[in-house]
Amino acid sequence: MSELRRILKRQFGFNDFRAHQKRIVEAFVAGRDVFAALPTGGGKSLCYQLPAIAGGGLTLVVSPLIALMKDQVDAARANGLAAACLNSTLGEEEARETYRDLAAGCVSLLYVSPERLALESFRDALAAFGVTRIAIDEAHCISEWGHDFRPDYRALGSLRELFPSVPIAAFTATATRSVQDDVIAQLSLRKPLIVRASFDRSEIFYRVERKRSVGSQIAGFVERHRGEPGIVYRSTRRATEETAALLRRRGLHAAAYHAGLSQEERRERQERFVHDAVPVIVATIAFGMGIDKSNVRWVVHGDLPKSLESYYQETGRAARDGEPAETALFYGANDIATIRHHISRIDDDSERERSEQRLQEVLRYAESGVCRRRQLLAHFDEQHPGNCGACDICRGEVETEDATVAAQKILSAAVRTGQRFGGRHLVDVVTGRATDRVIERGHDRLPTFGVGRDESLEYWLSIVRDVESAGLLARVDGRQSGFRLTEEGRRVLKGKSSFVVRRGTVAGGGAGGHSNRPGGFTRAEGSTPIGGSTRAEDPTRTEGSTRIEYSPAALGGEEALFQRLRRLRTRIARERGVPPYTIFSDKSLKVMVRNRPTDRRAFLRCSGVGEYKLEEFGEAFLREIREFLAGE
Repeated sequence: MSELRRILKRQFGFNDFRAHQKRIVEAFVAGRDVFAALPTGGGKSLCYQLPAIAGGGLTLVVSPLIALMKDQVDAARANGLAAACLNSTLGEEEARETYRDLAAGCVSLLYVSPERLALESFRDALAAFGVTRIAIDEAHCISEWGHDFRPDYRALGSLRELFPSVPIAAFTATATRSVQDDVIAQLSLRKPLIVRASFDRSEIFYRVERKRSVGSQIAGFVERHRGEPGIVYRSTRRATEETAALLRRRGLHAAAYHAGLSQEERRERQERFVHDAVPVIVATIAFGMGIDKSNVRWVVHGDLPKSLESYYQETGRAARDGEPAETALFYGANDIATIRHHISRIDDDSERERSEQRLQEVLRYAESGVCRRRQLLAHFDEQHPGNCGACDICRGEVETEDATVAAQKILSAAVRTGQRFGGRHLVDVVTGRATDRVIERGHDRLPTFGVGRDESLEYWLSIVRDVESAGLLARVDGRQSGFRLTEEGRRVLKGKSSFVVRRGTVAGGGAGGHSNRPGGFTRAEGSTPIGGSTRAEDPTRTEGSTRIEYSPAALGGEEALFQRLRRLRTRIARERGVPPYTIFSDKSLKVMVRNRPTDRRAFLRCSGVGEYKLEEFGEAFLREIREFLAGE
């Protein structure tokens, strides 16, 4: 373990492992299979990069992120790893050179796509390269139960047969337990170490709003984050182009990204975003999967996502550096209709049913009056008490009303019908709809039949979604239909607990307004933006309609030094043709600002500074810090 810690500091610049990394690294180095579900920003790449150094030989990394492999390789090389990739974007000579390096044993970390691995000729070549371990990123893609199933990933099931003695580690940031079990079975993992870290991204603030004028709502949110990197997700190519154009008219530097662009255009726009040349990308979900940019400060969904897993993954592209970030989701009736239209065109019955279930889960999340974080974590089989303080529900931005009586009517209907029917049937009973199913079962003779006639069908459907989101009703045996009461549901039914639901947004609050920053995002008077727990803010950012200028003196010099180090980082990154975050993350720069090292030993003590980066970049950053201190 002491050798692993030496590598951790020397190559990666960290004194300690993050939660769960130590167990995963030890197991992988020892030759054990691993399944690891770690949240975005949880340090997955280190879990296979460090073993590649410590264990020797060739570590094969399977990733669907062809457009991002170069950035992954750049990041690994910045830490001193002998990394390379093979995919369809490489030129003929570049590919030949990589093959020569592999044959010579000069590569320790090789990124490949599942499509490349499906080629028999490539699999034959791999056998001669001395593969000693295999890491599979975005492993949920192998499971039909996952939100992002990819048929090419199914071929990865042959890896065990091809390399029977090589340990395999599967990594994902969005796996329910059913997906986990499927991945383990599909990859034939042998008694794997199973690690499920907490999916709680406590640094992210979650907010949901109904659409009013969605373009203005998005623009208002982005304007409040002027100068900060962020992503706007839209569901269509046309919407990405129109939204990007609207933001540009508002004086915001934004670019669109979608599958309708040429490969070169997508690559160029992605690189400009990753290299901090364009702060705002407006994109379809084709953008950002596994993106390593660590300083994304916000994510907006301008349309309803198709699943909670994809929503969690996409919002998780913010705050990879652990600093606070903000998200907003805007949705409306047209979103629901559009998704339902696509679902109706799915031929496979089981897939159509899964898609409808995913839509219902997203609707419960959007329309419920229950803590956002509690709902997201429950989806991944993780408990959270609620009142997180970092979502619109818990911050009091959402108008609520007592719906205890309505909930009791639904719960009573569930009990009186035997706790084996779904929400639509319970609503039919409560609203007095004498459907064939209701009459056949004699439910039109129940005391609860028709007790909710005064409210609309939509009202009762939303109440069902609310009580399920709050955990008062649970699915029977995990099926799509069939509810049973939970213990908390029985408490509400008996009048021992009350039940509150969401009904609107508090005036003046919300993502498009100019309310104070949520969840600890408002800077306390007299505090400084760097070095404390609040994040660095752009010195010229706008708040409301007033532009606020911060002088170096007003910021205690910290913001000024931070900006100088950022400019230096950008200059070095451009010279090397790599993303700025591969030099140092914003988090590392903030440690430098706080510590103000002036010699190599002090610089090495900064988090994210290892011996390799000390030799590569130390003198340039130390010179910048010394010059700044001399001018104070």
